[in-house]
Amino acid sequence: MKELRRIEIWFFIGALLTVYGILIVASGIYYWLVPLAHQVALSDLHSDIWWGALLLVLGLIYAIKYWPFRTNKGTET
Repeated sequence: MKELRRIEIWFFIGALLTVYGILIVASGIYYWLVPLAHQVALSDLHSDIWWGALLLVLGLIYAIKYWPFRTNKGTET
């Protein structure tokens, strides 16, 4: 009989952070290539790219660490 596996909530948090990171980095790159007509203060720092990259990296760390479909060979419970 197939054993039911528990999926950690941290996997879903990592997946969500990864998706948000991708969206924020993509919008940051778009606004870097196509600047707005009226620039806001400190827009030359491109904080959306930095924060999006941070979310992307953290999301990937959590998603990989808590990946639920990993086969655990050699460990028996």
